[in-house]
Amino acid sequence: MANLKEVRNRIKSVSSTQQITKAMKMVSAAKLKRATNAIVQLRPYANKLKELLANLSASIEDGSSPFLQQREPNKVLIVVVSSNRGLAGAFNANVIKTANNLIAEKYSEQLRAGNVSIVSIGKKSQEFYQRRKYNVIGNNNDLYLDLNFENTSVITQSIMDGFLKGEYDRVELVYNQFKNAAMQILTVEQLLPVPKPEPKKEEAKKDLSQEQVDYIFEPSQEAIVEELIPKNIKIQVYKAVLDSNASEHGARMTAMDKATENAGDLLKALKLAYNQARQAAITTELTEIVSGAAALSAE
Repeated sequence: MANLKEVRNRIKSVSSTQQITKAMKMVSAAKLKRATNAIVQLRPYANKLKELLANLSASIEDGSSPFLQQREPNKVLIVVVSSNRGLAGAFNANVIKTANNLIAEKYSEQLRAGNVSIVSIGKKSQEFYQRRKYNVIGNNNDLYLDLNFENTSVITQSIMDGFLKGEYDRVELVYNQFKNAAMQILTVEQLLPVPKPEPKKEEAKKDLSQEQVDYIFEPSQEAIVEELIPKNIKIQVYKAVLDSNASEHGARMTAMDKATENAGDLLKALKLAYNQARQAAITTELTEIVSGAAALSAE
């Protein structure tokens, strides 16, 4: 009977866990809807702004804006976008692993020299890098409590100021890009200096230059680029945070759905084991009763 009591306790425990995971799945599904709407609305604007800036900056010199100046990457800043909470499968582990691979493959010398800094957006990545004695700058864990463009711009502005002061020669952005609830694309983007578009074929260059002749820039092309570059940088960081936020809720919803299914399978197995043990106990009792009755009649 002690075995039966143990199985009953396990059934009760698993049932309780299943109710929690089911509730967490429903909460994440509701949050995912709002987060998805936010990134879907912003993404076309952010991509178009990035494309427009690339077309304009392709024809001007690097010295026209400090954010376009290419420098030797002696000091590197990695912006890692994670979440504040766990229970989202491998969501946080994957983005941290991607950032670590980036550092190991591209900036191992800077790391040995102590010139790799981390700006963490999310408690999980901040705790990870602080435990490993990285130079973690600032605390941005409260951003998700009120996620909007203004609050994100404060973080981006501090990164831009550091780049202008020469505190960083290159800034890389690592985050999960939202595709759907079951899939997130790990993305690494160079944030600063603003990368130039990839070289095109000669014919494409001629066509582009021919198209630009028809544009009228007021007050000037350089002034427009100077205005757009800081705005574009802030928009790209904001898009990355919204992407990561939607990805987090999608990953958590998927993880909790799988956990609920696994709990259901475990409950079936436990109930089967309980019924088998109960039947075995009843059979043993009946056998003992019959054996006792037979012994008494024999006397």
